[in-house]
Amino acid sequence: GSVSDRQSEMFAFNVPHFRYIDDDDAEENMDEGRVAGWRNTSGTWSSCHSEEVYCNSSSYRYVVVSGTPLKILEHLLSDLRLDDQRGDGETEEMLLDDFLLTYLVFMSTHDLCQALSARCRGQEEGKDALFRKRKVLQLVSHWSRLYKDFLKEEEHVRSFMKTLYRCVLEDLYEFPTLEKDLKEFQKLLRRRHKQTYQHMSLKENCLQLRSPQTDTREVICCVYVSADSYLSVHTHPSLEAHELLRIVALKMDRAEEDMVLAVVSHTGERRVLQPSDCVYSESLTPQGKLVACRRDLTEILPPLTDSAELSRRPVRLLGINTWDVAAALTHLDWSLFKSIHEQELVYYTLSRAPGTGHTAALSVLLQRCNEVQQWVMSEVLMCVSLNKRVQLLKKFIKIAAHCKAQRNLNSAFAIIMGLNTAAVSRLNQTWEKCPGKFKKLFSELELITDPSLNHKAYREAFKRMKPPKIPFMPLLLKDITFIHEGNKTFHDNLVNFEKLHMIADTVRMIRHCQSDQPGGLCHFFTEASVHYLHIIDNQQTLFELSHKLEPRA
Repeated sequence: GSVSDRQSEMFAFNVPHFRYIDDDDAEENMDEGRVAGWRNTSGTWSSCHSEEVYCNSSSYRYVVVSGTPLKILEHLLSDLRLDDQRGDGETEEMLLDDFLLTYLVFMSTHDLCQALSARCRGQEEGKDALFRKRKVLQLVSHWSRLYKDFLKEEEHVRSFMKTLYRCVLEDLYEFPTLEKDLKEFQKLLRRRHKQTYQHMSLKENCLQLRSPQTDTREVICCVYVSADSYLSVHTHPSLEAHELLRIVALKMDRAEEDMVLAVVSHTGERRVLQPSDCVYSESLTPQGKLVACRRDLTEILPPLTDSAELSRRPVRLLGINTWDVAAALTHLDWSLFKSIHEQELVYYTLSRAPGTGHTAALSVLLQRCNEVQQWVMSEVLMCVSLNKRVQLLKKFIKIAAHCKAQRNLNSAFAIIMGLNTAAVSRLNQTWEKCPGKFKKLFSELELITDPSLNHKAYREAFKRMKPPKIPFMPLLLKDITFIHEGNKTFHDNLVNFEKLHMIADTVRMIRHCQSDQPGGLCHFFTEASVHYLHIIDNQQTLFELSHKLEPRA
């Protein structure tokens, strides 16, 4: 069908437009809010500055406050409205959302669990004690809904949930009205933590753990096919050696039976993997890199700068429709992006608990963004024919434009940056042969990568897009890092909640972007073209290839 037919088939979105704070207005509000008189020294809360916050096209009056971590929690619990007391509680919900999204900036999860346990067993009696327990349950339920399965790895949280459940269960005789809240809490745990918690009954006084389920994460496995290039394979963690060899054989036009997979240590020692060995492992990287070898343990390709095979290498991308390639890139990026929890951005910014899986999905998407940029460079520089290279430039420019049209600015950015790298941009003969309309289109696309005025062009373009949409993640992380490093977390031992609100507001961008689902399916062949990328990861090789294609005059 035509491009317009494919567009309507791939993405049929109809979502209300989202309103953001204008950048300039936000900066003015921040400056106005940074005044000394907004806290007092007793550690209690005081309001100082009303800042208007836009969320899902609704505006609330948000009051910036300050206090010690425990005072903040106390304030949240005292102001928290129970479900049967609901009124106009948007401001309280926003405050609670800000706190739960950003508490890691000023306290650990263990500290939060301990503080909530203490408040569940407070000194109040009678009705006050009932309300306190119900509010703790409600706050924890909101926390659990917000974090989804993100907390299931936290031993502190598992222990706290059990303790909270038992604590409330023991109070059922004195407070029968807790039964409704406890049942809701049970439902939430079963729904959100089904990998961790087994069925619970009000008659049971403990929680049992389920057996672990299949790992459903998405990972990128890198297998080297020459000394200076690797095949990036988007896959699942349980991928076995024989499955990976089949992919390498398909992508590299090699006979599967002539190859083996080996782990090469830093000392050069090679250990051959058995067909049933799992090839993806967090512990593999320290041991060495994964390599596809001939049976005599030599690489299946010589270094690319010495390879005569490049002249015979088919340029498969030229035979695939550009809209379909963009759709496949967007489909893959979306599968990674939708797996990201808002909290990963906070963990990533704080660099807390590296290697614990708290930033796993975000790290994979960032790796993917880098690899798309490298793939664009590699494809162009491995193309020996000038005419085919010109065709590739045109292809990538159109793919970038289609990615932007499909609201995938992560891949659009990566492609544009790949074409703008020195090794590709210096190919004057190639660019001169590129038709004027493609150069004009590329110049227009380059505008969204223009960093001037704090990436104003990108921000305005992205603001106009409806969800679902995929932001350029490195810039979003840069924004959060700028807020975190440019503002103190504490003022006179009181938490600077204005800073936390700014971080939370930026992090909520993820929620907004994920607020709808894309439609459409990709053909297997097109998907394979972007799931398995041949990438040159050696800068020297890239420049040598560039100068071989077009020697310096």
